[in-house]
Amino acid sequence: MSDVSPNGAPASGSSPQTGPETDVLVVGYGPVGSVLSVLLAQRGWRVTVLERRRRPYTLPRATSFDGETARLLAGTGVGGELGRITEPGTGYQWRTADGETLLDIEFTTEGPYGWPDANTMHQPALEELLAARAAELPGIRVLRDRRVVDVADGPAGVTVTAEDEEGTAETFAARWVVGCDGANSFVRDRMGVPVTDLGFSYEWLLCDVELREPRDFVPTNVQLCDPARPTTLVGSGPGHRRWEFMRLPGERAADLNREETAWRLLAPFGVTPDTARLLRSTTYIFQARWADDWRAGHVLLAGDAAHLMPPFAGQGMCSGVRDVVGLAWRLDLILRGAAPESLLDTYTEERRAQVRESILASVQLGRLICVTDPAAAKERDATVLANRRGRGPGRPDPARPITRGLLHRPAGADEETRVPPAGEVLPHARLLRPSGAESLEDPVARGFVLFTKAEAELDLPPDRLSFLRDLGATVLRLRPVPASYEGTENADGTEGAGRTDGPEGVESAVDADGVLRGYLDRYGVTALLVRPDYHVFGAAAGPAGVTALVDDLRTRLTAPAPAAAVRAG
Repeated sequence: MSDVSPNGAPASGSSPQTGPETDVLVVGYGPVGSVLSVLLAQRGWRVTVLERRRRPYTLPRATSFDGETARLLAGTGVGGELGRITEPGTGYQWRTADGETLLDIEFTTEGPYGWPDANTMHQPALEELLAARAAELPGIRVLRDRRVVDVADGPAGVTVTAEDEEGTAETFAARWVVGCDGANSFVRDRMGVPVTDLGFSYEWLLCDVELREPRDFVPTNVQLCDPARPTTLVGSGPGHRRWEFMRLPGERAADLNREETAWRLLAPFGVTPDTARLLRSTTYIFQARWADDWRAGHVLLAGDAAHLMPPFAGQGMCSGVRDVVGLAWRLDLILRGAAPESLLDTYTEERRAQVRESILASVQLGRLICVTDPAAAKERDATVLANRRGRGPGRPDPARPITRGLLHRPAGADEETRVPPAGEVLPHARLLRPSGAESLEDPVARGFVLFTKAEAELDLPPDRLSFLRDLGATVLRLRPVPASYEGTENADGTEGAGRTDGPEGVESAVDADGVLRGYLDRYGVTALLVRPDYHVFGAAAGPAGVTALVDDLRTRLTAPAPAAAVRAG
């Protein structure tokens, strides 16, 4: 981007911005842009979205999301509706050409993050749900038929120029711009950031169908590792399913990309015009690449604009949602003047490292799947079967921890060394109000949370409590489940309906299933400081350790004097 210097200062010829009309401008209104818009508007910020399509895209792209992503999506306020548009996946199997099982993973409906391990969905239904949530928030303005043609950064914000179908140009001023505009991102190209491309790509025919009658597919997802035609079968929400067929060496893409070819390949699976409606059949080429820089001045990237990966691990959209959840709370702190702009350096540092790991894992799976040589396939099958023989079905891997960025490092620890549980994703816990009469709303969805054992001494000095309060953090004392909730008293002597526990801003809850108290015990600590994206910032034991933990966060979030900010009314 010629208008952005490496340190974010305006290049020659760019004009300074005065009084941006929006706090954050989001380019692209797919699931990633939608989630970011809602998360920022929920925090009170003005958001403008520019989407090049005149109408919502009605065809599916992603087909599922994992349990961790489901929890993050629920943070936008749509959790109560997700079950209506999804179906839990039952498992994922790899099979040889002879039908022998190479890989077997079972999914459960009670995953570690409070949601099923796998949630299949029809993407247009998810986008409709997010759009309805956005319409409830006064801070969001969505403008369709706006193709962004220029982005120019300045000392106080960004100027964005967009055109409609008739070529009429319009200019927008924003404090921050986030490109969520997909694989062919204009924002990324305008930024001029280098891209690492692993050069791993194959072309596949994608067939989305709507079933005319309900059918059971067990397990939900199957990978046929048949050298005659590697094939993927996956669920895509209620009444929908997807088949993907790899283009073979020497096969013309034009011949593969025909409707009659789609029906011919689907027929062996009992999918015919009598049993299903073909929503789409098209070829696509997956890629494995990531942008080396996700920020230039006041312009940022997220989702497919920042990274692309093969589909075999199902982490494409999930990674994009993680991007914007981690970005939203950082932008909120910066806009409030509670943290410096340099906090965004940890966004790129954390997410790029985690995405790179996901892409490499997806490529590794793809190298095993995309085998069309019969001899090589036979050798692969023998190796995989020898390694898994005698084992039962496995479970999905837990969410990947972050290993760098905004994490607590104990005194003397190297900045590159992660000390667990720092970086891990917090498991889901069922929290009840002290009376036990009702559930407590997920506190992490609101911001930072300091969890401590109720019986452990908590002697945070007033200035540390004041820092946490200004940060919007919650201090939550975790009680064990009492023998009976009747007559349970709070620390202030009131009956259990109260929430205050000691100093102002310190609350109390019952850890109904002992999940978080057990998590603390596992690491021999009495307190956890958790970030708004559910990653553990750090853990500590004893009053001095807890104070040092809070001090470390305050040091890492040291900011200049708060800048003036205008919030949506």
